[in-house]
Amino acid sequence: MGSMTAAVDVRQVTVRYGSTLVLDSIDLRISEGAAVALVGENGSGKSTLLRCVTGLQEPTAGDISVFAAAPGRGADFWRQVATTVESPSWYQGLTVREHLDLVRVVNGGDPDDGHIAELCVTLGLTGLSDSLPSTLSSGQRQRFLLAATLVRPSRLLVLDEPEQRLDTRIKGAVAAYLRSYVATGGTLVMASHDDGFRVSVGAGEFVLIRPGAE
Repeated sequence: MGSMTAAVDVRQVTVRYGSTLVLDSIDLRISEGAAVALVGENGSGKSTLLRCVTGLQEPTAGDISVFAAAPGRGADFWRQVATTVESPSWYQGLTVREHLDLVRVVNGGDPDDGHIAELCVTLGLTGLSDSLPSTLSSGQRQRFLLAATLVRPSRLLVLDEPEQRLDTRIKGAVAAYLRSYVATGGTLVMASHDDGFRVSVGAGEFVLIRPGAE
């Protein structure tokens, strides 16, 4: 499924923090239109690998390409890739809805095409449209961050535990949204601790084992 070109191609990627080995010679190839969940215990390097895929971190060794180019380089990369790996800064004085409008417009979308309203329903944000992000609870902020990521047109979603702090209904709605994203040609790589959520999304499993833990 997907084209001959891998959306994500990770080759022999190793990451060390000082003397600590976090990722050891990882190989991972994700075809366009596929969904993969990184699974493994805390400390197995899931978030680190996602940061490398988005170009937010340089691996100690190995190579990564995203759509056949180096990740994280320039605006063209970020027009294709949306991620929750790094929490964004909010603009003081802009409401939740104004942030979502801004993100959609800047990335070439139409803020009035119904997509934002649909996402707000999916993520239970409809009643928070006029709130400032700084006033949101941690759970509401998690849903807002997801909305700000999903509202962008993209070819690849890189999500770090998107199911975190979501109640059962919203978790199911997000899983359905991601399943639809992949069914229409998008590619998804996510870290997840929730097997039920991963299965609902239809994501394959890529198990990471903490180096030395075997």
